[in-house]
Amino acid sequence: MAFPEQLLSMTRRTIHHVRHHWARQEFLLLLLIGLGAGSVWGFIALADEVVEGETHAFDMFIMLAMRNPADHADPLGPLWFEETMRDITSFGSTFGLVFVSLTVIFWLVLTKRPHAGLLVFASLAGGAIVVNALKYGFSRPRPDLVAHSAEVFTTSFPSAHAAMSATVYLTLGALVMRFSKGRALKLYALFVAVLLTILVGLSRVYLGVHWPTDVLAGWAIGAAWATFVWVVALWLQRRGRIEPSGVQSEEAVAPAAKE
Repeated sequence: MAFPEQLLSMTRRTIHHVRHHWARQEFLLLLLIGLGAGSVWGFIALADEVVEGETHAFDMFIMLAMRNPADHADPLGPLWFEETMRDITSFGSTFGLVFVSLTVIFWLVLTKRPHAGLLVFASLAGGAIVVNALKYGFSRPRPDLVAHSAEVFTTSFPSAHAAMSATVYLTLGALVMRFSKGRALKLYALFVAVLLTILVGLSRVYLGVHWPTDVLAGWAIGAAWATFVWVVALWLQRRGRIEPSGVQSEEAVAPAAKE
């Protein structure tokens, strides 16, 4: 008679686990939708102010605060710091982001997570399309207040370095969080993603190639796109069309099966 009781107990635990899992998924989905909507609203509000010229005083104040008062062509700090900021800004360059993204995509494919790899590709490609369309639409000139300490080839608003860094690094950070166990590892992944995004954006203002509002807008639209990608990912996961967070590759499962 013990077997039916064990089966009933196991069934109850399973139902409780599933209900708890879906409750967490619903909360996460609502949180992501809220963050995405807030980011879009922030971008729209900022863009409206920029178009009306209301942010010019703020932009000038922040940019000049990073320059030598006696020579606006000279960024504050020693030469090694200026060179370090150029190194940091390369983390948001097209080559850097494409290289990192492709490296992760191939790793995901090789570890039997092709749909997660497709997610990263969609984040990169879709983000690039959105950002460049916005740049073309606004066509804001680059800052002429100070000398540029890095080469630029496109218009200014929003900052592609800031936007694409937010898109790619936040997506990768969320990906690492999903495949990591333990709160400390998850928080560490999120911290690194946010830190890289912030540093890249600040470097663009320091080097004089973007107004501060360009960077703020880039962060907003990048975060919005990354959030949108992850809302889609959660929806596809619930429909069974993308690997769940606990998925393991066949190579990882095989040794355990042999034991």
